[in-house]
Amino acid sequence: MFDVAVSQLTTPRWDLAQDLAAVVEHGLGALSLWRPKLSDTGLEAVAASLAAAGVRVSSLQWVGGFTGGEGRTFSEAVADASEAIVSAATIGSGAGLGDGRPPVVVVHTGCRGGHTRSHAVRLLVEALESLLPAARSEGVVLAIRPMHPQVSAGCSFLTRLDESLGLVERFADRHVRLAVDLWQCADAPEFDALAPRLAAVAGLVHVADRCGPPAAHADRLPPGRGGLPLEARVSQLVGCGYEGDFEFDPVGELVQELGYAAAFAEIRGVADAWRDRLLAAPTSRPRRVDPPHHPLRDVQRRGAGAGSRRSQASIQTVSRG
Repeated sequence: MFDVAVSQLTTPRWDLAQDLAAVVEHGLGALSLWRPKLSDTGLEAVAASLAAAGVRVSSLQWVGGFTGGEGRTFSEAVADASEAIVSAATIGSGAGLGDGRPPVVVVHTGCRGGHTRSHAVRLLVEALESLLPAARSEGVVLAIRPMHPQVSAGCSFLTRLDESLGLVERFADRHVRLAVDLWQCADAPEFDALAPRLAAVAGLVHVADRCGPPAAHADRLPPGRGGLPLEARVSQLVGCGYEGDFEFDPVGELVQELGYAAAFAEIRGVADAWRDRLLAAPTSRPRRVDPPHHPLRDVQRRGAGAGSRRSQASIQTVSRG
């Protein structure tokens, strides 16, 4: 009903052993893996550590940049994403902690760059169609993460919830989902109207608070430290049938000042309070129904070529957005 994970983006100075110890100590059950930390430790060692700790992986972050804005070719970006799909599947199966929930790989589209918007969309669609056979075979979900216009520079050209929903819905494939970041969109005027659709196609929900409008250098605060209606949005998504992870990922100066251990304790306290109120609320809600499989028909396709496999994990940095 309300499964809580914490992201390794919250604890950039901790190693995997420290992350796992904190997750276990606070009874959170799941951890989102950051690819640079995965590279530091190695797939087999990570899977063994997860299994020993009894901790499930909520997501692997991140892949994308298919528009070339990060200096890689389209083929390199697709090859890197293919590598991440295999990594997510390997970690999930190696840890042996599956609960029927597929591993999630978070996708950033890349900036529009010098492309027309329609061409940027075609590049994203082409990349997803190239990756889908592997995602289906490995049982991995690709979760596209739209971003607020104020923080999307260099990361994503998908800045509207309705447009992002439409893209995912046109795929109508349970392996292509949306990563809903409440830090970006909890106060969006259209959220209420879109909530049922968001719950139906969300593969992951990111949770962090903020004060004021989104800004490139604004902190991702622990829930309750800002002014976003986070509990209301979480309750709304659960009420509309969302059954995936809520991934808490505060990042910034306040987390550093609090200390990672205190941030974990705060997340645990907020999660407990929200869960108690959710359990006390009326329980009738619609069941989530996965859309049927069929190819995207109304966007031009182009073939993807093979390219060098320069890992995105080597160039990722912690981003508040």
